[in-house]
Amino acid sequence: MSDDHDHHDVHDHVYMSLAEAGAGPEGEARWAYGTGFADPLLGVDRAVPAGVDPAALAAYCLMLGDDALVLAQRLIEWCTRAPELEEEVALANLGLDLLGQARQLLTRAGQVDGTGRTEDDLAYWREDHEFRNVRLVEVPNGDFAHTVARLLLFSTARHALYERLAGHADPVLSAVAARGVKELAYHREYAASWTLRLGDGTAYSAERMRAGLAAVWPLLDELFTPHQVELSLGVDVAGLREPVLATLAEVLAEAGLELPEAAPMARVGGRAGRDGVHTEALGLLLAELQVVARAHPGATW
Repeated sequence: MSDDHDHHDVHDHVYMSLAEAGAGPEGEARWAYGTGFADPLLGVDRAVPAGVDPAALAAYCLMLGDDALVLAQRLIEWCTRAPELEEEVALANLGLDLLGQARQLLTRAGQVDGTGRTEDDLAYWREDHEFRNVRLVEVPNGDFAHTVARLLLFSTARHALYERLAGHADPVLSAVAARGVKELAYHREYAASWTLRLGDGTAYSAERMRAGLAAVWPLLDELFTPHQVELSLGVDVAGLREPVLATLAEVLAEAGLELPEAAPMARVGGRAGRDGVHTEALGLLLAELQVVARAHPGATW
């Protein structure tokens, strides 16, 4: 059988394109926090630069840190439940990448908001209405295809955002974003590869992939809706919409899938996750995340 029949050139394949985009100058593309164990903030000036509002910076780091923390918790829920041991390990490592980002961002928020709160204070001792994550990351995992769909949407959008934040005036935010770009490139590659396998697999796997995309698509718009905090820091999330949708369209087309047609999830009085308005799922997630810390306050391990 001829190799050139229905066979894509490797450089035209969207999965390979994303994989190559994630590779650094020395081929480093994976587990940026999980291998070298080097502090990405070593030697970075912690002083808030002139012209940057500390209150806005703290609020934004909290938003980004909460996104990463909550999604890390969702991914870790796949431990002992993933379809294969290899995927269980992979999802756990994705969660650890996000947890590393969350730790740096929450620490930064506590440093510059004047309260002196630590990453643990912010992770374990806030109520659900005090969290500022987007609702995309908090809804339950669903099946594996649902998790893949959410990861594809989030990692594609967050990778695009971090590419821009790598040049931000705040040196800490810039350093976290620059390191996070490498991790998120692999997260996006992983999600894209599974989207292709499921979408272009059996009729049933394609059905599950379509259902997963349909479930999470209404939550995507929140990632592109500017918040006053972002605007005050010169962050243009609205400008990410077109390039992110273009990347998602490319992946889905390769998988034989279409962009879902679904209205954005309704905001409550014009407010959503960034304003502390969440689904009931967040409260249940936090109950599990925070139970040990609250049962043993002040304990050390």
